[in-house]
Amino acid sequence: MNLRKRHLFLLFLLALPFEGMAQEIVLKGRVYNGISNEEVPFAVVVLKDGKQVYAGTADSAGQYLLKVPKPGFYNLEVIQSGFKTYVKFEIELKPERMNEINIPLEENRKTLEEVTIKAEAFVRREESPLSMRSIGEAEIKRNPGANRDISKVLQSLPGVASVAVFRNDLIVRGGSPNENRFFLDGIEVPNINHFATQGASGGPAGLLNVDFISEVDFYSGAFPASRGNALSSVLDIKFKDGRSDKAGLSFTLGASDLATTFDGPLGKKSTLIASYRRSYLQFLFAALGLPFLPTYNDFQFKYKYKPDNKQEFTFLGLGAYDVLVLNKEANETDEQKYILGNLPENQQWNYTLGGSYKRFLENSFITLVISRNHLSNGADKYINNDESLSSNKILEYRSGEIENKFRLERTSLKNNWKTTTGISLEQAAYTNTTFNRLPVIGSVEYSSSIDFIKYGAFAQLSKTFTGAGLVLSAGLRSDANTFGKNMSNPLEQISPRLSLSKTLGEKLSFNANSGIYYQVPAYTILGYRDNNNVLQNEKIRYIRATHLAAGFEFQTRKYSRISLEGFYKRYSNYPFGLSDSISIANQGSDFGVVGDEPVDNRSEGRSYGLEILYQQKLFNGLYGLISYTWLRSEFSNLDERYIVSSWDYRHILSITAGKIFKRNWEVGVRFRFNSGNPYTPYDLQVSSLKENWDISGQGVLDNKKINSVRNGSFHQLDLRVDKKYYFKKWVLDIYLDVQNVYSRETELAPYVDVIRDSQGQAVSDPDDDTRYLVRKLKNTSGTLIPSIGVIVEL
Repeated sequence: MNLRKRHLFLLFLLALPFEGMAQEIVLKGRVYNGISNEEVPFAVVVLKDGKQVYAGTADSAGQYLLKVPKPGFYNLEVIQSGFKTYVKFEIELKPERMNEINIPLEENRKTLEEVTIKAEAFVRREESPLSMRSIGEAEIKRNPGANRDISKVLQSLPGVASVAVFRNDLIVRGGSPNENRFFLDGIEVPNINHFATQGASGGPAGLLNVDFISEVDFYSGAFPASRGNALSSVLDIKFKDGRSDKAGLSFTLGASDLATTFDGPLGKKSTLIASYRRSYLQFLFAALGLPFLPTYNDFQFKYKYKPDNKQEFTFLGLGAYDVLVLNKEANETDEQKYILGNLPENQQWNYTLGGSYKRFLENSFITLVISRNHLSNGADKYINNDESLSSNKILEYRSGEIENKFRLERTSLKNNWKTTTGISLEQAAYTNTTFNRLPVIGSVEYSSSIDFIKYGAFAQLSKTFTGAGLVLSAGLRSDANTFGKNMSNPLEQISPRLSLSKTLGEKLSFNANSGIYYQVPAYTILGYRDNNNVLQNEKIRYIRATHLAAGFEFQTRKYSRISLEGFYKRYSNYPFGLSDSISIANQGSDFGVVGDEPVDNRSEGRSYGLEILYQQKLFNGLYGLISYTWLRSEFSNLDERYIVSSWDYRHILSITAGKIFKRNWEVGVRFRFNSGNPYTPYDLQVSSLKENWDISGQGVLDNKKINSVRNGSFHQLDLRVDKKYYFKKWVLDIYLDVQNVYSRETELAPYVDVIRDSQGQAVSDPDDDTRYLVRKLKNTSGTLIPSIGVIVEL
């Protein structure tokens, strides 16, 4: 069946009118104190479906059970005096399982005169009253054009740039992609993308299976003290627990991969959710005649064991194996020849394994986290892709990164005083064997191995003054490591932070935060050696960023909010490349490696801007989000002048809206716009030299004109249509996702290519035999991409 017939067949399935038999849907769970894990008796539990309300009361053990007449999406509220009202949006109740949601409540001590029952639709953390957005499971899965990829979902949020190329780089408030940190259930994961750029965080496809994700807290500032080594963002991802009623299976045919997931109990006190995915992009790319064929595989699992109400054990695993080979048969057009001439073949694998133990006490809990992650990255390139001669070798790169981590922390809440204290310890190892023939610079050849210890301590104290409508939070963190003298003193990396939130009425609040944050430079920088195998960057320091942010938030009674937020970030000690004379802050949005060169700490930077957000959570079947960001991002160059950085997008707009219709139809759209980011043009004279072109197969940038030209504006409309069928023992979800509905092409930085003769050989310059004739090739991104997915849950 060809692609067109397949699409028509699945569209026919979308239109089928059949439905499963009407049935009563059950939701059960436990309401408990989120600090002590003690049951909270007699809480009121409410499910809302538009104007329909279904309510019940938990028993003396905190157990509740609600029944609703049909499957679908509901908003959940839990109310109990002495606790903050709990709100969870868009929980999906399904007929083939016993739906279970355990609900943690947070104490909120008030005098009798102060007690009111008010549901706050948008949760604000004491330590992060602004610059934090929480995203639910349904919002992630349904996001138009995101292809069930969390990194692309985040591009709908304020401060996050929507990139025009086929990548997942997370660019937050004008910061580099290497300034972000990721956590799964409190366990740090160094990377969440396939074919990751080493030394940064981006890649072309997401590694996480969104069927695992329960909720995501995204911090673009106001980082909690327990989350270190981040300058631009922290992504705190919560995986769902496995089913406790019975085993289930799901199968997903997505736009680029196939996945299967197991979900169920392994005993009365333990559950497991596990999945495996494999891409089929290599077959699609071969059919389209693309000159490269990527294949990715990933696995992930979560095991949860609860021996009693005072203890719980969690074990997580996440891994990927990625291979990119060249399709040498796709060698007809100039574009194909250009890509084959400079793109290396790549093999990369990584994993994270971790466990946490949580012990609940009377007014506190203790968390112990131990984890290990390992990255292996390799790349090879030969002149004319001919491996038969060793003299043709241009690149041979082998690198590994290993981290073994330990963190111990205690969180307590008493009389509206919340405290978190803890320590962290980490052993890091990095290896690198490099042979790289570079234009202008010459050959780089070395082997490196480094091993050092990182350590830190942190504390956060928060107080809620209920009578004054004021919340204050102060945090302190200090980090150091044994790599070199300039990073060994913890007193030089003192990281204070302060947040406040003040209510100015029933719906309006003022929020502010200030903090200083530090980040260790990438291992590629720390482990770089010269051709004599001497470490070149031993004097490197922690990168420092100072954040200031303040704004207002207005919450309506209909699950919506409007916020206005201004931010300012000041960078210092940023690594500056001595080979190419540019700040490392400008790198990280391409494939390969970032930071593998000699550097010093001379670079400084700043970014500042304004964010406006309107968000409507699900209400009467409607939901939406509008975000606009104006920003400037600048870093110093060789002569210490500020120039625009590669992340200076200026204007960023995202509009997402959707509607849930009767009979389980749902339609969503997303429009994205940015005014284009700067780029550095090629030096045609240097690029045309045969000694340069024969090595790299691509142009040489003119770093004297760094970021002096700007890409064209980017805008794109995406559409998604979902149709769900709920049967007694299984669920079928068929969706149509169309990226770039009106097929907008965005003009990007042009390539430089040699002029070729009829045999495909580069033509020499008749006036200078040391050069080739060169030209610019138009470079555009954007095409209509329709895809259809099928999800079956048993």
